[in-house]
Amino acid sequence: MLDAVVVGAGPNGLTAAVELARRGFSVALFEAKGTVGGGARTEELTLPGFQHDPCSAAHPLAVSSPAFRGLSLERYGLQWLHPELPMAHPFPDGTAAVLSRSVGETAASFGPRDAGAYRRLVTPFLHRWDTLVRDFMSLPLTALPRDPVTLARFGLVGLPPSTWLARRFRDERARTLFAGLVAHVMAPLSGFATSAIGLVFALAAHTRGWPVARGGSQAISDALAGHLRELGGAVHTDYEVKRLDDLPPARAYVFDTSPTALARIAGFGDHYARYRYGPGVFKIDYALDGPVPWTAPEARRAGTVQIGADSAEIGAALRAASREKRAPDAPFLITVQPSVVDPTRAPDGKHVFWAYGHVPHGWDGDLTDAIERQLERFAPGFRDRVLARATAGPPELAARNANYVGGDIATGAVSGLQTLLRPKLSLFPYATPHPAVFICSQATPPGPGVHGMPGHNAAKAVWRRLRQT
Repeated sequence: MLDAVVVGAGPNGLTAAVELARRGFSVALFEAKGTVGGGARTEELTLPGFQHDPCSAAHPLAVSSPAFRGLSLERYGLQWLHPELPMAHPFPDGTAAVLSRSVGETAASFGPRDAGAYRRLVTPFLHRWDTLVRDFMSLPLTALPRDPVTLARFGLVGLPPSTWLARRFRDERARTLFAGLVAHVMAPLSGFATSAIGLVFALAAHTRGWPVARGGSQAISDALAGHLRELGGAVHTDYEVKRLDDLPPARAYVFDTSPTALARIAGFGDHYARYRYGPGVFKIDYALDGPVPWTAPEARRAGTVQIGADSAEIGAALRAASREKRAPDAPFLITVQPSVVDPTRAPDGKHVFWAYGHVPHGWDGDLTDAIERQLERFAPGFRDRVLARATAGPPELAARNANYVGGDIATGAVSGLQTLLRPKLSLFPYATPHPAVFICSQATPPGPGVHGMPGHNAAKAVWRRLRQT
């Protein structure tokens, strides 16, 4: 009998499997797709030689992750590449605010009226980032805080809505960039703890950067799988699990799946019936004949570029997708251009680029024209650079990755108490009604992103149980 079986080979399932194998437990991992990866894959979606990331591409949380940093994934081929600027946010007048590794450069891009306010916001946390991120991402009850004073101070700033934090700034440039940071998790700007979301992304840029993985996000998953195999763990792909009986006998079962899928497979009935899924996204992967012709020079040097004219436009786009249940007329876009720093991603002189906008849960329309109108506002002539495009709305995203229910790439709404307490209101979020079954997907704390911390935290709960039995 195996000690543990893990279902789902996304970053969290892989991390949970590695953590258990590192502690001497026998582990087997089962994945429905033909390759490991989940939200961290790389494929030729458009033309030969163009390597696209179907989901995550830039990785501020991965490079800061206590789980990944403890696994030395560089030994298994992972190489981080840092663009000159982690992120830029262009404006219609051809200028841009930036999120730089330098706090000074970032503050200066906001203008003299807000430079000091931004410095005062981030400076108290910069030199304690490694401890803070460990405490922040390890909650709840998987470890005692190492620096409770700094964590409490962060909570005072981060738990209020981001609209409150925006009042610190006098001009629109800082407010707009910060609104865009919050929108990465598709949360309404007025939501609980949205200040923390924006602040985490900003601090990550200043301390560790927003890198891409050389060769594509698949390199993260392949490094985790390589580490697992070296530890003696088994990886089985093309193996769809429809019920627990499909799996070999084990002392524990760990699911990197949505709560909905876990309830169906394990027979938990309506145990997760109150779990809420959020808006979906409409994503386009592009093969380009050259770099994106951004009007703002800063955007040409950035790995990630946020697109929204001002905070009001960003807020309206989020409300349209999440509350009004319609596609926004001017979608807020998150875009990533990995080939500005990684020439292996495309043939010489060519580029890969992706953009996505928020749409209602399960929406089945086509947002291509609206996305490209937005891109043309900030990069005139963009359409002339397009060699090929691959589009994916909520139905296609859910078909590619079953965890993206209704196109929700966060595997659950990041709003209200569910921002922190997911998938249920519980002090033991990785446990389930069955004592030998656990959940480790991004539907559990600390939530969405490629950082492996739900898997890391769940593994702790699993090995505590295995030691007791």
